[in-house]
Amino acid sequence: MYQLGDVALWLALAAVAGYWWQSHAIRELALAATRAHCKRLDVQLLDETVALRRVRLRRDGSGQMRFERTYQFEFASTGDERYRGWTVMLGRRATSIDLQPHRLH
Repeated sequence: MYQLGDVALWLALAAVAGYWWQSHAIRELALAATRAHCKRLDVQLLDETVALRRVRLRRDGSGQMRFERTYQFEFASTGDERYRGWTVMLGRRATSIDLQPHRLH
């Protein structure tokens, strides 16, 4: 028979696994939004990746608490120098994508 401590442990493990799974899906959404943004601005997304830099709780437009995740990426405009950019996701939606000042072609 399971004891209450065992059930609590399994629930905690399931919650961690669910959070990890959801985080992976949101990272993929952030990468797609970043790719599209870089393409629109005619800059090259380097390494084809975004890296999680910060997670915090924040309210969305309807007042619900959501995880706000900030991802960092690198891009190049001329091919010679690397610049940084940041994509902010609130829940499953990209709320901002910012690029460091960079040289134009």
